[in-house]
Amino acid sequence: MTTGVRRRMGVEERRQQLIGVALDLFSRRSPDEVSIDEIAAAAGISRPLVYHYFPGKLSLYEAALKRAAEDLAGRFVEAREGPLGARLLRVMRRFFDFVDVHGPGFAALMRGGPAVPAGGARLFDTASATNALIDSVRQAAYDQILSHLEVEEPPARLELVIRSWISLAESTALIWLDGRRIPRGELEVQLVHDFAALAAVSAAHDEEMSGLLRRLLKDEPGDGPFGDLVTRLLAPAP
Repeated sequence: MTTGVRRRMGVEERRQQLIGVALDLFSRRSPDEVSIDEIAAAAGISRPLVYHYFPGKLSLYEAALKRAAEDLAGRFVEAREGPLGARLLRVMRRFFDFVDVHGPGFAALMRGGPAVPAGGARLFDTASATNALIDSVRQAAYDQILSHLEVEEPPARLELVIRSWISLAESTALIWLDGRRIPRGELEVQLVHDFAALAAVSAAHDEEMSGLLRRLLKDEPGDGPFGDLVTRLLAPAP
């Protein structure tokens, strides 16, 4: 039987390792159910050594949330190539990849972090930090969508459409996690359809949005996600 030799890590390398281990555990179970002892065991170090790098589980949780938020924001980065519908579908697939892997962690992030006893000294700070991370993800997604629409100064109705769609994607993912009763692939396509539908309803009330929608749809192929929506809507009832 051979005994493995532990490699000594630098301070920042060890911190990043602990964040990765914690994120993996938080992604599989509710953060409230994960103990410092588990994190230490998974990292192959002692409990006191975890506290050497982080004051407590809450600070480690916040660091893990920050990494998760950065990863999630990166899922909305997409090359500006090809039809918009296909781009949005690729974004939704990467978004649900994250949700699929980090289910409990994603739910905790969207719902404001782990539970803290009433009157806890860190309750407000933790909620504020978590909300700031969520807002950064939403803003990154918003900026990416604007970039794909090639709009620098969005009118109020367009901002409403994009931010409403981002909120819809979040709530859809949270509902899907509760039992996964609808096939994931169907929801990815449905959310792309939802974007087109929100834009179309807005265009019915605003000429500027109407012009933008016509510009977006003129290069969409008939077999793309947006073309698929039109086909489904015009199909005769069974």
